[in-house]
Amino acid sequence: MTAHSPTAHPGTERSPLRQALLVLAAGALTIGVLTAAGWLLLGDGVLERPSTWVAQAIAAGLVITLAVATHARHTVAALRAELAERERRAQHFAGHTVPALAARLRTGTSAATALATAETPADDAHRRVMTLLAEEISRSETSKAAAMAACANAAGRMQALATSMLADLREMEHRHTDEAVLGDLLHLDHRTAQAGRLADSIAVLTGARSGRRWAKPIVMESILRGAMGRIGGYQRVRLHSASRLSVAGHAAEGVMHALAELLDNAANFSPPTAEVHVYVEEVPSGVIITVEDSGLVMSEVALRRAERAVSAAPLDLTALSGTRLGLAVVGALARKHGMSVSFRPSARGGTGALMMIPQELISRPKPDATPAVAPPEPATTGSGRTRGARTERPALREVTAVPAPTAEHAPAGQEPEDAPAPPDGTEYGESGLPKRRRGRTLAAAHTDHDPPTRKLRPRANHSPAESAARFGTFRRAVRGETPAAKDAPARDLAPGRDAQGTGSAAGDDTGPGADTQTLQPEDENR
Repeated sequence: MTAHSPTAHPGTERSPLRQALLVLAAGALTIGVLTAAGWLLLGDGVLERPSTWVAQAIAAGLVITLAVATHARHTVAALRAELAERERRAQHFAGHTVPALAARLRTGTSAATALATAETPADDAHRRVMTLLAEEISRSETSKAAAMAACANAAGRMQALATSMLADLREMEHRHTDEAVLGDLLHLDHRTAQAGRLADSIAVLTGARSGRRWAKPIVMESILRGAMGRIGGYQRVRLHSASRLSVAGHAAEGVMHALAELLDNAANFSPPTAEVHVYVEEVPSGVIITVEDSGLVMSEVALRRAERAVSAAPLDLTALSGTRLGLAVVGALARKHGMSVSFRPSARGGTGALMMIPQELISRPKPDATPAVAPPEPATTGSGRTRGARTERPALREVTAVPAPTAEHAPAGQEPEDAPAPPDGTEYGESGLPKRRRGRTLAAAHTDHDPPTRKLRPRANHSPAESAARFGTFRRAVRGETPAAKDAPARDLAPGRDAQGTGSAAGDDTGPGADTQTLQPEDENR
């Protein structure tokens, strides 16, 4: 649509001159009337007197002066009205037309389309300015979109590379048994997880997809430990949580990432020996995760800046600095998942950050449900055989690998059907029952009478208890920690697996930190 400024009437510009002519005509008429009256009253001689001509000249001058003054006054009034109208049009152009045009261009509209739907100024100067402005804004938005797409693409490649490196490192950790090598691999694992967090932050700021999504809720313990594993000072973080709640799978990565940024800020802005404490509190509106440090107290200016960074206002990349991106990432994730973040002075002398997760993202466990992250302990039968979830799966896989021979009759001393599963290496028949080999009857008889304390054959796949022992041994031997700090590092090594683990895909029964929790001792702070 177009909006032209109202134009003046064609005769308006000549109105001051008309007013002056009217004044001049009225003055001349007045002088003529006075002269005629004097001639009638005083006779013909009055016209011949010099004083009469002087009076007429003075009267004519006064009339002319009055006409000129009237013309000037009306001219000035007309100019003032025109100037006010131009100022009004300029203010409308700057305050309404240009912002509306810029808003359309920032939504991805082309310059030609935006100009066609915008208000058209009445004068040519404003139209030229509007066209030039539309072209420049459109060019700037195109460059910005290209830069954001390039950054998002680079962040995606960094994420894929970090995930691939973590998968390779995890495979190496299970393959190597040397304590020194295992310590170096775990150090690389943790540093790679931090690089993955940085890639996720860039993806969040550029609007790309960040992290992974799980089909099932992730328990709060895995969320907390996964966030711990993504920061450098994870040894100083102390968890105080006994919550059994879970976070929705589609939002678990965002919550974990935002919490990692808050933990990283708390660790960086506090003394190197100070601890960072994390509390989880259930409230009617959701779950509040509090991160408290004992570092520097935020000033009023810094507090307002932090509140503005995590507020619901749209993200402004021009206000970001290269060294402080954490709060901007937290704000973007909070807006995406409907969370709220606030700050307050901490009772420990530093600053406390509170992140509230709404009820829409929280799921509660069923009363009869067992934690999915805790595998069952190996059960030992009276015959001394150990059975469990991991001892049965390899045997079942062997059924498809071994051809189905003719089943043989078992001896009279064979175990009943409800006996535990035989150890690894036992062949199964087509019916699923164990099949003995020739010459193994006597050995099986001796096996039935073995004491429960006999040793099992070494297995290629380590159980959770064995892996925990390996991690504890490497921690004591490589890091050289004192007995007083026995529990904390063992717990702190686990979050690295929650951070960027590839072992739990969508739809698995365990979350990103399931394997980690089985390797860790009971937390003292719970």
